[in-house]
Amino acid sequence: MSTKLVYYLEENWKRIWVVSLWIMVMIGLFTWKFFQYKQKSAFKVMGYCLLTAKGAAETLKFNMALILMPVCRNTITWLRSTKLGLFVPFDDNINFHKTIAAAISIGVILHVGNHLACDFPRLISSSNDKYKKFLKNDFGSPKPTYIDLVKGTEGVTGVLMVIFMAIAFTLATRWFRRNLIKLPKPFDRITGFNAFWYSHHLFVIVYVLLIIHGEFLYLVHIWYRRTTWMYLAVPVLLYAGERILRFFRSGFSTVRLLKVAIYPGGVLTLQMSKPPQFRYKSGQYMFVQCPAVSPFEWHPFSITSAPGDDYLSVHIRQLGDWTQALKRLFSEVCEPPVAGKSGLLRADEATKKSLPKLLIDGPYGAPAQDYSKYDVLLLVGLGIGATPFISILKDLLNNIVKKEEQADSVSDTSKASDVSVASSNESNTPNRVPSKRKKTLKTTNAYFYWVTREQGSFDWFKGVMNEVAELDQRGVIEMHNYLTSVYEEGDARSALITMVQALNHAKNGVDIVSGTRVRTHFARPKWKNVLSKLSSKHCNARIGVFYCGAPVLAKELSKLCYELNQKGSTKFEFHKEHF
Repeated sequence: MSTKLVYYLEENWKRIWVVSLWIMVMIGLFTWKFFQYKQKSAFKVMGYCLLTAKGAAETLKFNMALILMPVCRNTITWLRSTKLGLFVPFDDNINFHKTIAAAISIGVILHVGNHLACDFPRLISSSNDKYKKFLKNDFGSPKPTYIDLVKGTEGVTGVLMVIFMAIAFTLATRWFRRNLIKLPKPFDRITGFNAFWYSHHLFVIVYVLLIIHGEFLYLVHIWYRRTTWMYLAVPVLLYAGERILRFFRSGFSTVRLLKVAIYPGGVLTLQMSKPPQFRYKSGQYMFVQCPAVSPFEWHPFSITSAPGDDYLSVHIRQLGDWTQALKRLFSEVCEPPVAGKSGLLRADEATKKSLPKLLIDGPYGAPAQDYSKYDVLLLVGLGIGATPFISILKDLLNNIVKKEEQADSVSDTSKASDVSVASSNESNTPNRVPSKRKKTLKTTNAYFYWVTREQGSFDWFKGVMNEVAELDQRGVIEMHNYLTSVYEEGDARSALITMVQALNHAKNGVDIVSGTRVRTHFARPKWKNVLSKLSSKHCNARIGVFYCGAPVLAKELSKLCYELNQKGSTKFEFHKEHF
């Protein structure tokens, strides 16, 4: 148990200290306000219900301000590149956003529940003598009724906020956001990403109501003690600044479509011009908007081109109503499929001048962008989850080529220096290699595992796989394709295709399943064997395990990394992204 505890602390210490600090701040605020109101005369009538409501209100102010910070994407992207990234888990920003939302829900229940169900009834049922002695200065004369309390500015704004927040929080849950709840028409419109996106903008109204609510407090009469606006000022201005920046930057980042391809399996590839000011790292993502589909919706996609490329590209799978509409739109402007291309549709500037307009915004940070700090990489993509790693593979390949060119250049310089030293007997100084060298690549090996159910998926980045296989002469990048719709290779039902595949690959160097130089395996990888081999092969190395795909496999990989870290000297660090 002690070993497990130590490992847990090692893996989660960033999350632990951030969440612990956050909880301590909430406890401090709650306690401070609780005891502050215990000194007020209203406590004599309204009791501990009032104290609990006011304590919860103070945490609500704090959390309503804090919840904006994790979604300030530009700020987060910048901060993760600073030394603060060593201590703060910026990759968990959305999880922290959700955690704060849960705390807000609890705070609302405590605040509103204690007011409506406890201290308001205590107030209206109090005797006239007690009311005049303790509450007359706060609530005026005559004593208000329950309806008077609810229909006042404080009551109306509070009730409206609860309604709007309940709508936004409900539609943001996984069941509604991912269409897991099937409702009859026309109620089906309140499920899906669109409902989540538009309902979240109700918070603009919530924040306006919150400021008004904070200016009409029952028991606070001095303006500087109405602190709601003080909590909200900086986060709201920061978030508003981010939205304004995104608005203007996306306007300047109008891109020209260079190529469009629609592959089997409902995958759309967009290749576009790269704006001069657009700088990014492999593994990062950007937002894409197509005004012809929706003038308001922005959707995030991993950048699949390498930073050294003179274009930007994204791979978009048909998973929701927006992506379906986008695919239909481009299907209308694409050329019909060429014979033998398995339904592949294409379009480019030479054939179509009326390609739809696209806007982009980004880039934004993601876990995969930190791949370069590891000695060895294990990249695992499930289906369309391979997209963040396309850029990483291309970037690694570019760096490998540059490293080889640099090594050749240094070798030639060294030889020339040897000749000059040998021809001169006057100098006794030793031969030195020039000191000005580019920073060497830390990553020595990369292993890419792509697991997919559809054979047509290999068309997505067939060119990248072939390019890696051809140019990676030193064997730095090892690629593995797994097709799960076929029985594993030892099974008699797949024996024939395995034999034909092996013969064709040995004779022509091309895999008959993927159409690339990379051999395709069948069924699912045995992940325990994969990680154990890496642990044995790269002793004492720091291996970055990056996964993008459905959450199920993430749990298995995380558990295996945990087990192997306890057994050997090889250190596995697991990072995940879900789509």
